[in-house]
Amino acid sequence: MKKKRFLLATVLLLALSMVLAACGGGTDEGNGGGGEGEGTEKPKFMSIVTGGTGGTYYPLGGSFAEIISDATGIDTNAEVSGASAENMNTLKDGNAEIAFSQTDIASYAKEGKLMFEGSAVDNVSAIGTLYPETIQIVTTAKSGIKTIEDLKGKKVSIGAPGSGTAANAEQILEVHGITLDDIKKQDLSFDESTAGIQDGTIDAAFVTAGTPTGAVEGLSATEDVVIVPIEQGKIDELIEKYPYYVQDEVPAGTYKLAEAAPTVAVQAMLVVSNDLSEEVVYDVTKAIFENLDKVTHAKGKMIKAENAVKGTGIDLHPGAKKYFEEQGFKAE
Repeated sequence: MKKKRFLLATVLLLALSMVLAACGGGTDEGNGGGGEGEGTEKPKFMSIVTGGTGGTYYPLGGSFAEIISDATGIDTNAEVSGASAENMNTLKDGNAEIAFSQTDIASYAKEGKLMFEGSAVDNVSAIGTLYPETIQIVTTAKSGIKTIEDLKGKKVSIGAPGSGTAANAEQILEVHGITLDDIKKQDLSFDESTAGIQDGTIDAAFVTAGTPTGAVEGLSATEDVVIVPIEQGKIDELIEKYPYYVQDEVPAGTYKLAEAAPTVAVQAMLVVSNDLSEEVVYDVTKAIFENLDKVTHAKGKMIKAENAVKGTGIDLHPGAKKYFEEQGFKAE
């Protein structure tokens, strides 16, 4: 009888141990996070990867970081980077939580196309679009460059390595029958590009950024800046082949221009890691779009919640989608 009681007690003890072990394992698994919007833990720190100091992403990112920190209590910092393509890979690698990107580059990343071929970025979603990013082909009056065809044989910067500007440059040159082999390609940041134009080491540069762009404004203080125009027929051809472009212009008066320069634009957007929960991304989205009056950069006036759901090119994060739908704006 005693032997039977001992066996029964042993079985019950083993069963209890297994239950306790299972509970412990469940806790560890829960802390590991999940798929899109599944995590519930609020991070203590977040990074926003932006672009070079001479562009628009960096100063906007600084404003957003301050707004998010104040509104959510999450210590948020804006970091200098090589911009769009590099930023998408940074999110993929888990080295940042929020990133600026061009809409076309975010789409390439999700689909594994062009510079992301064989290395798709599948762990990100959109917070929303922000403003048009104008493709500016920058040079000076003394260069003698007046048309895109004049770029042949010239030293031309197509943007920092890893930036989306390079793809824009290649596509615009392509519709004009020009390849990268036809120019003396330079891979420079916006600041480096305008410094190179100023000191004569390069002739022109592609700059994809909101206007006015800080680096180009700096150049206009000492040089007669020229924005090389794109002819209407080529604009139409470009948009037909690459539908994420829209017609745009650099207005007269910008950089002391005597008249507007016709060109094209993509859109700037904010992209977020899917590791962030729906609640956190909701709070981040709400913080940004309800505190735009605190953004000091001129582009802050162009950012509107009703436009943020248009043309993202990738799916909205559930947290962002929830916020915009509460405001009555549905993704197109």
